[in-house]
Amino acid sequence: MKQLRSTPFHSKAFTLLEMMVVLLIIALILGTVAFMVQGIEGDAEHVTTGAKIKGLEVALTSYKISNLTYPTQEQGLDALVSRPTAEPKPKRWTQLAKPEGILDPWGHKLVYRNPGKHNAGGYDVLSLGADGLENTDDDIGNW
Repeated sequence: MKQLRSTPFHSKAFTLLEMMVVLLIIALILGTVAFMVQGIEGDAEHVTTGAKIKGLEVALTSYKISNLTYPTQEQGLDALVSRPTAEPKPKRWTQLAKPEGILDPWGHKLVYRNPGKHNAGGYDVLSLGADGLENTDDDIGNW
C-alpha cells in the first residue's frame, strides 16, 4: 500500500489581519490622492481667473484705443459684450468678450471699477473669489 505523506498544513490564503492592513494602506493612498487633487483644483481656478483678468485687460485696452476712453463704471464689463446704451456711447464698437468671459470660475460676475480702488489712475478688474464676498483673503485682481 501506498503510504500517505503527511505534510504540514500551509495556508495559501490571507489572514483577516493581513487583508485589513492592505485595505488600510489603500484607503490612506486614496485619501492622500483626493487631498492632492482638491488642492490642484483650487489652484486651477485661481490660474483660470488670473488668465481671464489678463484677457479682459487686453480687451479693455482695445476698447480704449477704439473709443479713446475705458468703459465707465456704469457701463462696466458688459460694454465688452454688448454695445453700451449709456453715455459716452462708443463710436467704433465691436464685441471684445463673450458673456461667459466676464464670469469667474465660481459663476460670479467679475467686478469692474473705473476709477480703480487699487489702480487709482486706471481701473480694477477683480474676482471676489469662491465666497463671492469682497475681502482680501481670496480676491483675485489686476493689482
